Amino acid sequence: MVATDIDTEVMHEHVVVRRGARSSLPIVVAVHSTALGQAIGGCRLAHYPHWRDGLTDALRLSAAMSDKCALAGLPNGGGKTVVALPPGRTLDAAGRRAVLHDVGDVIAGLAGTYATGPDVGTGPADMVTIAERTPHAFCRPVDHGGSGDSSEHTAVGVLAALHALCAERFGSADLSARSFAVLGLGRVGGHVLRMLADAGATLIAGDIDEGRRTLTDAAGAAWASPQGCLTADVDVLVPAALGGVLTARSVPTLRCAAIAGPANNQLDAAATADLLHERGILWAPDVVVSAGGIIHATAVELHHETSAQAAVRLRGIASTLTDILHTARATGSTPADAARSWARQRIRDGHR
Repeated sequence: MVATDIDTEVMHEHVVVRRGARSSLPIVVAVHSTALGQAIGGCRLAHYPHWRDGLTDALRLSAAMSDKCALAGLPNGGGKTVVALPPGRTLDAAGRRAVLHDVGDVIAGLAGTYATGPDVGTGPADMVTIAERTPHAFCRPVDHGGSGDSSEHTAVGVLAALHALCAERFGSADLSARSFAVLGLGRVGGHVLRMLADAGATLIAGDIDEGRRTLTDAAGAAWASPQGCLTADVDVLVPAALGGVLTARSVPTLRCAAIAGPANNQLDAAATADLLHERGILWAPDVVVSAGGIIHATAVELHHETSAQAAVRLRGIASTLTDILHTARATGSTPADAARSWARQRIRDGHR
């Protein structure tokens, strides 16, 4: 199924849903916008109750990628790949290779309008496999001509955002004076935890995987359950796991003053931003905070910039977030509204 829509602020330019010829698994590629350039977005390999849930995820995540690219000043639009695994389905090495080749074939059929990178369930090595079927895959390992794992660059961007957030909320960018709860200790969350520890911050951290408790010990952080992290009495909550953690039910239980983290789609619904605003909790839009990895990877691999040029873009996350927070304060709006307005204006300018 291929659909093309004309309202590019709300609708998607292309949505492809195909059953993989090798794997027989449902593959969704959603291209939200190419107004600013080639659409980019990760390849998510995850379990869903029904393949239509994977389609919903792809539509939501690709639209967020358009905003992320626009706010990061990238000459790219947003897209997303989702492979919807049935509940309980596992892939052996051959099955994984088959589905990644199926993904590559779908992307190849889009004739360069979209390129993919790693996401939940995939990594740099998987991009090498996809690249066997299409050149439009990035974040490959360095020894395969790519920029490597993007997680550390994402974490660098998160730290830049945390400096800006603390300056706005507390009047000082000094992280050593603040307390943080890091929720999720995967590749990015682990880097963020270590960087905050190096900055001298007071830390609480947690993950659903008890095995990651060693990361908290090494960082001198207190361990807590995911729910304990979410409701910790800290200055800043740092969501670094999957999205949807901020809801109408969870917001009243929060005891933090501000929130900024790399998890995508932290709000379960747009109205949740208003709930945070009403409680006086300053939320940094995740499309800004989480952009470091995609900024570095696309700068180096797709736009052939030097690492030094990419580093300048990463540091720019702080100034972008500062401008958005200042705009929200000046207009009495939420940071979410301010960020969305900025992004959509840039996309409209791109169409013109």
